[in-house]
Amino acid sequence: MSLLAIKDLSVQIGQAEILHGINLSVQAGEIVAITGESGSGKSMTALATMGLLPRGAQTQGTVMLDGIDILTTPEPALCQMRGNSMGMVFQEPMTALNPVQTIGAQVAETLLVHRNMPRREAHRQAAEVLQRVGLTVPPDRYPHELSGGQRQRVVIAMAIALRPKLLIADEPTTALDVTTQARILALLRELVSAFDMGLLIITHDLAVVADIADRIVVMQKGRVVEAAPTQTLLAEMRHPYTKSLFAASTHQVDLPDRAPAAPLLRVANVDRDYPMPREKLLGPRPRFRALHDISFEVEHGERVGLVGESGCGKSTLTRAILGLEDVQGGQIMLDGQPVFTGRHPNLTVRRKMQVVFQDPYSSFNPRHRVDRLITEPFHLLERPPTGPARDAAITKALADVGLSPSDGRKYIHEFSGGQRQRIAIARALIVEPELIIFDEAVSALDVSVRAQVLDLIADLCRKRPLGYLFISHDLSVVRTVTDRVLVMQAGRIVEQGPTEDVFNNPQHPYTKSLIAAAPQLPDITHAPETV
Repeated sequence: MSLLAIKDLSVQIGQAEILHGINLSVQAGEIVAITGESGSGKSMTALATMGLLPRGAQTQGTVMLDGIDILTTPEPALCQMRGNSMGMVFQEPMTALNPVQTIGAQVAETLLVHRNMPRREAHRQAAEVLQRVGLTVPPDRYPHELSGGQRQRVVIAMAIALRPKLLIADEPTTALDVTTQARILALLRELVSAFDMGLLIITHDLAVVADIADRIVVMQKGRVVEAAPTQTLLAEMRHPYTKSLFAASTHQVDLPDRAPAAPLLRVANVDRDYPMPREKLLGPRPRFRALHDISFEVEHGERVGLVGESGCGKSTLTRAILGLEDVQGGQIMLDGQPVFTGRHPNLTVRRKMQVVFQDPYSSFNPRHRVDRLITEPFHLLERPPTGPARDAAITKALADVGLSPSDGRKYIHEFSGGQRQRIAIARALIVEPELIIFDEAVSALDVSVRAQVLDLIADLCRKRPLGYLFISHDLSVVRTVTDRVLVMQAGRIVEQGPTEDVFNNPQHPYTKSLIAAAPQLPDITHAPETV
């Protein structure tokens, strides 16, 4: 008998049918992956398995976990099962953790709720579980003191503290860099083997699960369109939607050729220090050096990638380039002018730079319409356009990213994730900048939407030969949209060169480790059709 058996599961919320006749199973010791685009029903299937469907949801079918139907089990009994029989690892660990409790206390809470044990014993076992998931920091740390990968390990520790029979991991590696992602996937595989539990992993990226999953279930619009053992599915790909997901995962954009040009951005010997807490009451404050002698250039019309693990200094360097933070040594010049004059940012230079953020929804005010949102950079201009000139600028910016002028009258919640990122790019373009920084701009998008946005960026490179700086932990993205790549480790540029040269013949050990850790889809003997 299967550990988890979902049969003919249908879910309806109001008049909307969310899931349609879902059938899947997970055996003890087996890893099953559910993949598909946003809105395909992956997370709703996981919530149904946990008994966490929204209030008012109408269900049909059965969700049997170890012989118990989750859909008909009363809430008090489900509360006992959550943690004991089933655990869940959420996509964003920072929102799943309590910022005012230590990580040890949060893992111990699971033990105290479900086990009648002294608090001291619960904390002792919590420390053991944290060590079990490879976390070496003390249990008295708070979530904000940890890196993204460390926080994800804490969430995993909370989920497995009672050794549940089933573990559900909902996009557990989406926001992580490649080396941390590889460690988390290896940890999940190890836990499944050690505890003989079933793992249901949810992801939108086939490359993430191609190596870890025993079986893959492909969902589209609330239906299972294909399910098979991993190697069989990747080799045969019977359904057109599965083929389209594979094609999007391996998508290569057609970048326009460019001729060598004069430098646009020049970063020369930049250092950046941060003060640390005093170790003694009257002692000096030690300083942490986040950037060490950083030097590179970006030419007019050039596409440059910046890669590295979390904490390597990418964000600090980005803030310095944008004039949001001063530096202690060196200089940053844009088109021959310093980003900082004295201790103050040079506003004339800042008008020539724009940034596209990772999460477009959180970077927009939801109460304003799109036409107002994308004109926010006008405050940087000495004479912002008004009247017909303003309307013309809005129309041109929206048209350049594949949207219509009528979209300017809508609100941001009316758009999909990919459309929101197009609007974010339109906001960056509207003041005609010379340099655009893409800060993890496609890391949170589905593979198919990501492919569309990358094609859009390639098209923009033809229309607007600006300087582009791509900051990403996704090496496949950097490889397809850049001419040159910089590799950053511990605040230093350890390797740089033409993109294909760095990827095909890396020289630095750190670069080699990044490329080795990146998830790769296996070579398929026949090329799948692009749909």
